[in-house]
This record gives sequence, structure tokens and C-alpha cells, in this order.
Amino acid sequence: MAGCTGQPSPSISATEAPSATPTPSPSPTVDDRPRWPLSGKLLKDEDAAKHAAVAVKVPDNRNEHPQRGLDEADIVFVQLDGYLDTAGFSSTRLMPVFHSTMADTVGPVRSIRPVDIALLSPMHALIGNTGAAPWVQNYVKDNSSYLEGMLSYMNTKGSNSYSIDGSRVRVLGGVKYYDRATVCHPKILAKQTKKFRDGPQQLYFPFGDAKVASTVDGTTAQSISVPWKSGNSYNMNYTWSEKTGTWLRSMPWGPHVLSDGTRVAPDNVLVIRAKQRYAKIFSGTGHDEPIHDIIDTSGPFHYFHGGKYVTGTWTKEGVQDTFVFTLDDGSPLVMAPGQTYVELPNKNAKIVIKG
Repeated sequence: MAGCTGQPSPSISATEAPSATPTPSPSPTVDDRPRWPLSGKLLKDEDAAKHAAVAVKVPDNRNEHPQRGLDEADIVFVQLDGYLDTAGFSSTRLMPVFHSTMADTVGPVRSIRPVDIALLSPMHALIGNTGAAPWVQNYVKDNSSYLEGMLSYMNTKGSNSYSIDGSRVRVLGGVKYYDRATVCHPKILAKQTKKFRDGPQQLYFPFGDAKVASTVDGTTAQSISVPWKSGNSYNMNYTWSEKTGTWLRSMPWGPHVLSDGTRVAPDNVLVIRAKQRYAKIFSGTGHDEPIHDIIDTSGPFHYFHGGKYVTGTWTKEGVQDTFVFTLDDGSPLVMAPGQTYVELPNKNAKIVIKG
């Protein structure tokens, strides 16, 4: 659009008039093609997306590896585990979310954390889990119009939504422990409720065509290091692979490899820094619950795709609202389609990027 310049328009006589009417510039094309709401990939049949998204709580400590099914998730959230080590620091716990592809088996499976409610409510997900602290269960129930978190292992017994991997049952002092052996079957779990059968109703992230993603003109990045413990330690690392066009993920002890030998390698890495703290109420339940402050607040983010990255500010309002991402230049973020790993380190974490 052309605005007024304040200068007089030149007069043109009939003999000087152009012989043809100038062709107006084309209007920007809006890409309104249907997309899978959690991966941003193009969707040929919109009816194919009309089923619930299923998230599964997966532990991420070294002795709980290897994991199963993460490579089929649309989004994998990385968050505080909640159990503190002897130094008073927590490691990580994962929450993969399945929708465009529903993995047959995901595990191991553990309990819900408070931040899951705010992360999953905008997509109306079901949560595969082994329980939660009493007050967290009440929090889930209070937001039951946005998500379904009561389909735990114990609450669905007999439905085949979960099973036990006998090879990973531990025996200590004659007592069997199933914390590394319980697995979830998302396809079956999704059938245990009548809620949210139409699936997510909006794009969870601002996906668009990869050719117009914000990173096209971004800064080069060959490696990413995201610290999870004080002193900027216990880092999750990603290395850009030109060969695969993905980010190869590593744990603090080495490459992140699943039980079938698959290397974890997402298309996108999104780092959302937010204040971390621990709830001091109901501490008698075994451990203080980890909190990520992402409701009615804002913070910095880094978005990585295609060996490049951009930065900006995220905001999130209510528990049911999606994140809004604004780049440093004030324009909205556009993400490329694909699997996204979302790291949620502390707000003061120092992200190290090498170009």
C-alpha cells in the first residue's frame, strides 16, 4: 500500500498518458492450507485429525533410559523431574504428545507434574500417567473441561491402555518395583474417554511453510547447550546435522538413543525460559512439586530450525491459552513444520550456541 507523500502529483496531458493501465501489485498470499495442529505438517484429510491428542509422562533420568516411542511424538516437552538429588537439584522429565502419529507403545510412564496442565490444556489432550500428588490431581480435575488427566494406570486397569514390560521390573529386598516397567498404549488410551474426540482445535504453535519460517534469515547455529541445574550444568545438547536436516539430541552422559536404537533428532528446538520453583504446600506427600511459571507471564525464547535460530519474547495468559511468540524486531514468529522439542529451563539459564 502506498501512503501520501505530501508532494503534488505531476500532471499528465492526454498525449503523455501511458498506453496501458499499470498492473496492481499482488496482495500477499495467505497460507490457509489445513495442517496437523501439533506438527504443522500439511493435512490432506481434515477428518484424519479428529481424534484426541495423547500425552504420556516419561521419566528421563539415566537409570530410566532407554525410552520408547518418543520419535513418533509431534511435540516433546522437557521439564523438571521434581525429585531433588543430594545437592538439591532436579533433573528432567519428558512429556511427548502424540496426534498426527499415535505410537503403539510409549514408556516408561510416571506421574503428572503441575506444569502439564498449562501445557496441555490448549490442545485438549489426554495424559497417560501413573498418578499424581493429591493437590495436583485436584488441579487436573479443576481443569477437566480442557484436558483429561484421570486415565492413569490404576484407573484404567483391564482396558489394555497400559502394560508391564517384565524385563524392566526391579526387585529390591524382595519387593517388585514397576517404575521403569510400566508402558502406555496411546491408541487404546484414547478410546477410554468420550472427551475431546474432535482433537485439538487450533495450531498449538505458529506453524507455516518452511520456506517462510523466521529462521530463514536467522543466525547460524551448529550446536545448542541447555543447562538444567544450578551453575549452568547438567546440559541437554543438540547438534545440527546437515545430512539428516535435524538436531541430534544428547543427554548429559551421551547421545539420546531409544530402546530400538533410534537417535532422538527433532526438526525444531524451542527453548522457553521461565522461572522455576518448588511448591512448599503439601510437602508431606514425599517431595515438593516443581513449578514452571508460565501462566499470565512472559519470558525469553530461542527457536532453532535448519541450522539457524531467532530470539524473542513469549507470553501466555490463562491455563487454556496458547503461547504467543514475538521476535525481537516485533514481528510474529513463524515455525517450520515437524517434530518440536520444547526445553523449559530456568529463566536465568545461560543457553550456549555455537555457530
